Amino acid sequence: MDEKRVLLIVGGGIAAYKALELVRRLRKAGVAVRPILTAAGAQFITPLSLAALSDDKVYSELFSLTDEAEMGHIELSRSADLVVVAPATADLMAKAANGLASDLASTTLLATDKPVLMAPAMNVRMWEHAATQRNLARLAADGVAFVGPDEGAMACGEFGAGRMAEPEAIFQAIQGLLQASRPLAGKRAIVTAGPTAEPIDPVRVITNRSSGKQGYAIAQALAALGAEVVLVSGPTALPAPAGVKRVQVETAQDMLSACEAALPAEIAVCVAAVADWRPEAVGAGKIKKGAGGPPTLALVETPDILASLSKDPRRPRLVIGFAAETDAVEAHAKAKLGKKGCDWIVANDVSVEGTMGGDLNAVAIVTVKGVERWERAPKAEVARRLAQRIAEELA
Repeated sequence: MDEKRVLLIVGGGIAAYKALELVRRLRKAGVAVRPILTAAGAQFITPLSLAALSDDKVYSELFSLTDEAEMGHIELSRSADLVVVAPATADLMAKAANGLASDLASTTLLATDKPVLMAPAMNVRMWEHAATQRNLARLAADGVAFVGPDEGAMACGEFGAGRMAEPEAIFQAIQGLLQASRPLAGKRAIVTAGPTAEPIDPVRVITNRSSGKQGYAIAQALAALGAEVVLVSGPTALPAPAGVKRVQVETAQDMLSACEAALPAEIAVCVAAVADWRPEAVGAGKIKKGAGGPPTLALVETPDILASLSKDPRRPRLVIGFAAETDAVEAHAKAKLGKKGCDWIVANDVSVEGTMGGDLNAVAIVTVKGVERWERAPKAEVARRLAQRIAEELA
């Protein structure tokens, strides 16, 4: 970590005191820290404390002639290897998500071309508010990384999610980002995402609920680690992630054919919510309502994409499936692991409000070695952690 540089933005919240310990840990590890202290942050800690621990000047004012002469805000935003916001208040997150630039901190975030890590800290009601969750999802989609928040007692007397992560956890996240490499360079990954749509007639389809958000986030995270990613996507409203080859499909058979065409590959992550059945016969024209009541549909099973890739002679080294369950989540995932012949199952409880189609997810990684449970987090963070685990496994 020697010679690495962090630009630390300290927002206004009681958790600002933790930023001092974070600076101490970073300096001990040889990381240079240049602080930006917001006006609200200065209500909780002093510029003198930050300056003493960082051994650098503290920047606060956007329109300071002295600061602009020494270090213009554009250069300031690009002078470090990583920008860290701790605490990241609801206000700072909202400004960053919406491209506002009303002070030095928000202007710096808008102007930076470096990776950004945020450690959210706020009251539980503020954290759970729909506006904050929208901003969180937008920032994650823009590539911002997050650490925390934790759950626990708050200074206001309430209890819940919103406590800023501890300095050690933030330090570990910074260390991971500063030492990030491209461990999946030269490896091909196939990711399936979104629903499939099985036609009943030219108008109607059988489908599953799926926004595609988790699959798209995984494709993006794998690409960030250097993988050549083929994203086989059913119908979604999402834009293709940067650096990812997207293949648009509709039916389960289309999806299987596209996956097989993308082989050979080292990695396959089957996230898509594939329809389990399709009509045996598809109407040539729109089926009309009639006096005889609704038509009877004879259904047949669709291809099992996960099992097919697991048994293919060109089988990827690591085949991962997803299990969206509403009860006995881990038991069903363990059964699916054995039945499909894959290496891992990532299970999640889609009965939890806000998971299906939302921006947060809590998953359990099920392997023959056991179960690893991950706490609820933005889908982009789940994707980042999963991509890192994949890289470690293949190493």
